[in-house]
Amino acid sequence: MGIGSLLAGVSTIFNPLTAIGLVIMIVLTSMAFNTMMFLLMVRVEDPLVPRAMFGILNTLLFFPSGSVYPIQAFPRWLQAIAVVDPFTFAVHGFKSLLLKETGLIAVWQDMAYLSVFAIVALAIAVPLFKRTL
Repeated sequence: MGIGSLLAGVSTIFNPLTAIGLVIMIVLTSMAFNTMMFLLMVRVEDPLVPRAMFGILNTLLFFPSGSVYPIQAFPRWLQAIAVVDPFTFAVHGFKSLLLKETGLIAVWQDMAYLSVFAIVALAIAVPLFKRTL
């Protein structure tokens, strides 16, 4: 990560507060996506379905996240999807910390959304588990 940052000219990674923010964003992003998949796959029996479903969802949720094109350029219906897409908040948080050299205060809303998303998805998924061995 350090060598890649030096090659890309991103020096913000060496700021300790930015590094802490990145670790928090990585943990919250992975929790949000894992709990989302957890919720979607809670009753699936076939082991191939989660892999295929994650590939499709990864592609469908990545495009409206604002990572490739600005969200403001999207049609209204795609902007509505981007508003609830957890990828949007992850991308905004990572862009803010790495490229815009902001602090944790600038990404607290992204962190809060990812946290709430993970908690809600987990709270819905846990009761849906089968209670058999």
